[in-house]
Amino acid sequence: MQRRVFSRTLLSAGALSAAGALRPALAQRIGFKEGTDYQRLSKPAPVVSPPGQVEVVEFFAYSCIHCFNFEPVFNDWIGKKPAHVTVRRMPVAFSPDFVPMQRLYFTLEAMGLVDKLHRKVFQAMHEERLPLTTPPAIAAWIEKQGVDKAKFAAIYNGAAIQQSREATALQEAYMVEGTPALGVAGRFYIGGQGPRTLLIADNLIAQARKS
Repeated sequence: MQRRVFSRTLLSAGALSAAGALRPALAQRIGFKEGTDYQRLSKPAPVVSPPGQVEVVEFFAYSCIHCFNFEPVFNDWIGKKPAHVTVRRMPVAFSPDFVPMQRLYFTLEAMGLVDKLHRKVFQAMHEERLPLTTPPAIAAWIEKQGVDKAKFAAIYNGAAIQQSREATALQEAYMVEGTPALGVAGRFYIGGQGPRTLLIADNLIAQARKS
């Protein structure tokens, strides 16, 4: 999902899998170009990771089919990332229509349900064609998943509202133009999807750690 159309050449998933544990070294050998493969922010975006950690932020939207397709690739990357890398998922809001989905993610996160239900939300929207874009539709679906409806509503209508505002502010700080996208160390922005995006991230993580 994009604010404006752009295209990027993607490496095949097979190529990334073959790289395996050599991925960070491979990324450094390729040599990606600033302004073409990634953007350097003119003003640093805020990070919350502790010193010594390199923060990677995934910007996504549940309604985005590209995010749905990227999720298993990104999740696999998370499972193989170095210990010095901290990952945050950040739902975007390109318009007020996105806010209910933002609050859905933050409520799942607060309830410790991301591992159980994050992928299921994507599947509900893109495979089952359920329009989980309004609070009533979200509440009805959540109840069917066996989640305590009252606890969910308390967070969804409380803390998640402020978190959605903070997420949109971070989205603007990174100047996110489309989803999925990655922010690295509060300094770099990578648009696009697929294995190539993650190779660029590996390269930028290495750069950030050196500096």
